Amino acid sequence: MFSNSLSSRFLWLVVIFVLLAEILIFVPAVSRFREDYLLARLERAQIASLALLASDGSIAGELAGELLENAGVFNVVLRRDAVRELILSSPIPAPIDATYDLREANAFTLMRDALDEMRRSEPRIIRVIGVPVRQAGLLIEITLDTATLQYEIRDYGRRILAVTLVISVVTALLLYVSIQAFVVAPMQRVIRSMSDYAADPQDANRIITPRSGVRELRQAEEALNRMQTDLTGLLRQKDRLAQLGGSVARISHDLRNMLTTASMLADRMEMSNDPSVQRAAPKLVSSLARAINLCESTLTFGKAEEPPPKLAPLRVAVLVEDVVENEKLALAEGADVTFLTDIPPDVTLRADADQIFRVLSNLVRNARQAIEATKQPGVIEILAKHATQDGKPGVAIRIGDTGPGLPAKAREHLFAAFQGGARKGGVGLGLAIAAELVRGHGGRLELIRSDTEGTEFRIWLPCHG
Repeated sequence: MFSNSLSSRFLWLVVIFVLLAEILIFVPAVSRFREDYLLARLERAQIASLALLASDGSIAGELAGELLENAGVFNVVLRRDAVRELILSSPIPAPIDATYDLREANAFTLMRDALDEMRRSEPRIIRVIGVPVRQAGLLIEITLDTATLQYEIRDYGRRILAVTLVISVVTALLLYVSIQAFVVAPMQRVIRSMSDYAADPQDANRIITPRSGVRELRQAEEALNRMQTDLTGLLRQKDRLAQLGGSVARISHDLRNMLTTASMLADRMEMSNDPSVQRAAPKLVSSLARAINLCESTLTFGKAEEPPPKLAPLRVAVLVEDVVENEKLALAEGADVTFLTDIPPDVTLRADADQIFRVLSNLVRNARQAIEATKQPGVIEILAKHATQDGKPGVAIRIGDTGPGLPAKAREHLFAAFQGGARKGGVGLGLAIAAELVRGHGGRLELIRSDTEGTEFRIWLPCHG
């Protein structure tokens, strides 16, 4: 609807403001016209009275009446020195209705009297007092009929209104056209661009191109351009992730079946009489079980359905020891990595052992691989203790290393899937899954530091009752 549009509201505002401007112009103009009219009558009356005084009273009768008629007054009183003299006079048709002293009138009084004169429907007799021009006396006083004054002031008011009305209409139209050209049209272009983009947000050709010459609108177009560009990239990435998730889910499905078969074979190995096989078989079975659980979790992650944690009592020291032993077995040949742990035996949790194992294993593996890449000796330190966060009791686990630190790009999107990979060949999914698993326990995974001296992560997990 036009009445609800920006243009119509702006037009109404223009009309209102112009009308206010008209009032501010009209009232002082009418007031000034009335004042000039009365001053002109005073001046004419003064000239007439001076002509009579110059003739030493020889002007009388019809000539005096003609002087009063030309001046537009009934009588003239002139005070010279301290004497008040009635210089010219004629019969007054009605009693004097009001007296106006122009010597003491201020702007407000003049405007009030002018509006009062315009609203009156009947003429009246008034007395006007003023100062004679050219210091021809102390004061001059005249009596006159307002019929002519009322006619002329109304005629002047109509002309002023007509002129200001024309100016108002032209101004309003010009402003309306200007606002249409410089504000509404660019805004409509932005709206059309948004609607067009919403129809197919992955089409880069639908992203708005900033063109407005108005600074504020140009900034809005540039902000919209950045938002649409980012959103298009995110949508494309989402599609790629969905496709990748489908592929990973299919691979995990087949891999789970293979690992199940391997787990059955490992169970048979436990019956071997070889002592070394008997020692290695339990660890092999445990590793295969975790691999099968990982495949199943990957299937649910691909469906965006990460299962909730199965809470059970868990000794952190035992879990960390298991993680460290697995990483020691995975050390590259010739690698010099030292594992240090400091975890009191009484640090316990109610958590999902498999999920927390995945979190710790991911962080420790990343630290090990970072140190191995330097081909220099390094240390991985794992500490755990009871800690309170946001008023809640829990356990804080710190994993630090002396590796080269994370690249700036990896730190920027550290916990974003497929964006926070820090190792060549990595896909950047491990930390994203780890952060999600920690959040599933009601905890928090955060990067404490990462510089040339190494990297340190902190896991906080609440102590569920």
